[in-house]
Amino acid sequence: MVNREHPRKLDVAVLGATGAVGQRFIQLLENHPWFRVAEVVGSSRSASRPYGEAVNWVLDGSAPESAANLIVKPLEAALTSPLVFSALPKEAAETREIELAAAGHVVCTNASANRMVVDVPLLLPEANAEHVRLVDIQREKRGWTTGAIIANSNCTAMPVVMALAPLRQFGIKRIFVVSAQAISGAGYPGVASLDILDNIIPYVSGDEDKLETEPLKMLGALDGDSIVWLDAAVSAACNRVPVVDGHLVNVSVELAARPTMVEIIEAWETFRGPEPVPQLPSAPEKPVQYLPQIDRPQSRRDRNAGNGMATSVGRLRECALLGYKFAALSHNTIRGAAGCSILNAELLAVTGYLADFQPATAVYSAQ
Repeated sequence: MVNREHPRKLDVAVLGATGAVGQRFIQLLENHPWFRVAEVVGSSRSASRPYGEAVNWVLDGSAPESAANLIVKPLEAALTSPLVFSALPKEAAETREIELAAAGHVVCTNASANRMVVDVPLLLPEANAEHVRLVDIQREKRGWTTGAIIANSNCTAMPVVMALAPLRQFGIKRIFVVSAQAISGAGYPGVASLDILDNIIPYVSGDEDKLETEPLKMLGALDGDSIVWLDAAVSAACNRVPVVDGHLVNVSVELAARPTMVEIIEAWETFRGPEPVPQLPSAPEKPVQYLPQIDRPQSRRDRNAGNGMATSVGRLRECALLGYKFAALSHNTIRGAAGCSILNAELLAVTGYLADFQPATAVYSAQ
């Protein structure tokens, strides 16, 4: 059992704090039992201004008071927080994240820049908590004592991996994915209204390649000092749709064992992830929920399940091509972005990777 409270909260910094995902970090970290936002980092346009003045808050409500008076630091500024959450664009993240990790910071990143680097864990704790041990390999290889980079996946890969993780026991052979991605996935201001209103755009830059590679790394197994990717074929088609939040994917999958649909639903319903993941502060009670209604999951009705951290699955039926097909939905800026990075950091805390900060009653072994 993990102690959800801690007498001393760990200072954290948020990179790209004024952007849409950066704002989600700030929102989710408000009143977090273990972490406290102590530093916010933004562009040169925002630097040296109070966060509450610099940010154009696009989420519900307003910027939390605890962050509003923090002075925004420039990207190149030295940081004192041991833990850093990155919502940087790819170009800025590629070098700055490595610089910060080399300087001793643990960087939990939502950026794509370092996801597929061999020694960087691409972490979804319920699905691959054991991949956290790559941090040891990373530190040894790079000569980092306390620093590290830990990534979470593309926001559309998240519902795919969460829905498929419970099905690995049946032997995943082939996967076909068609996405319906919310406009918030494009950041702010996102897609022009004249492009997305009354329209579906059958192209999301770069995401099809990510959907065809990232799940294989995440669903793979840690073998020695590297990840052996899941041996499966993936084909993906990505679409932008006029929905604010919530990425829906339609998945067809071929399974070697040919389970019954009752067995598949039972695998989803009983899936929890390894200890201590279910006990972490941001972990949902049920990471995967199966909805029996014929027309669910739906973005507006189901994206906030489990405080936005659960994946909703439905419409399981036979597929004439691959065997089975279903729909899965996750909140793209919570589970698919900031929320997963925070959950990753919580796992790092209880596994002893955040220096002397240890909120757990006992150190957890990912072996």
